[in-house]
Amino acid sequence: MVEKIGSVELVLDDYPGADLYSDGNVEDLLVEIARRTDPANFDKVVAQEESWPVMYHFSSARQNILRHFPFTREMKVLEVGSGCGAITGAITANAGQVDCVELSRKRSLVNAYRNKDADNLRIFLGNYEDVEKHLPNDYDVITLIGVFEYASSYIKSPEPYVGFLQQILRHLKPGGKVLMAIENRLGLKYFAGCTEDHTGNYFEGIEGYNHTRRARTFSKPGLEKVIAAAGAKEWKFFYPYPDYKFPTVIFSDENLPKPGSLSDNIRNFDRRRLVLFDEKEAFDSLIQDGLFPLFSNSFLVEITGK
Repeated sequence: MVEKIGSVELVLDDYPGADLYSDGNVEDLLVEIARRTDPANFDKVVAQEESWPVMYHFSSARQNILRHFPFTREMKVLEVGSGCGAITGAITANAGQVDCVELSRKRSLVNAYRNKDADNLRIFLGNYEDVEKHLPNDYDVITLIGVFEYASSYIKSPEPYVGFLQQILRHLKPGGKVLMAIENRLGLKYFAGCTEDHTGNYFEGIEGYNHTRRARTFSKPGLEKVIAAAGAKEWKFFYPYPDYKFPTVIFSDENLPKPGSLSDNIRNFDRRRLVLFDEKEAFDSLIQDGLFPLFSNSFLVEITGK
């Protein structure tokens, strides 16, 4: 069954009939904002509302994580976990066909309304493992932006993170790319006093997620082990700063930050935090010793399929 909003198709064949997760009544506000607002004015709404959910879902800065990627009209792209479409518009504006997978109908409505003129967009509703069975195997690019850390919640496997990435890689054409954005379990901000992004607890990731199974992130070596175990051909790390959610610059191993350049650190908008030390000074010390890649707050990983 297909529902249309503007030019966007919502494919409901695998939708369970009710949203299995929700952030509550604020999602009704998100739908209304997307329905009534020109996307060019989203940042004005963010400034007016002064609300973390509105900022998170509608700030144009969210798209910075993929603005640099050379999408072309010849590319077929799969966005897994598209949510309210914070990233989707950056893809549909430059790629050919864009398929999204999203469990929540309400969030998919936000995505569809904000991108209603995109005639190259389809949103498949349902749990990823159900939708995945019907997806083709010829995508040029698959994006996992803030998604991979939740693999244990929806992948039935003794090694859900390896298993999830293996599934994803099977849907790439030869030489295709997976773009994964995820927090670093050992990001400097967590040592400096920020709570873990998914649990709201101090030092949760640093201590190895011993008190939760909801989500988990990885250190750089830990993530490389998962990628290698999944059978990827090669991969390259990038380092969004201050993080992948609202990046202002994306570093690479060929273009690492210089001492004195990382001063925009007190940027947690959603939760309380401590300030245990001067993060700029700590970053400078790490940069001088060549350790920045291990303590970057987030990673963007470009993974090449077989």
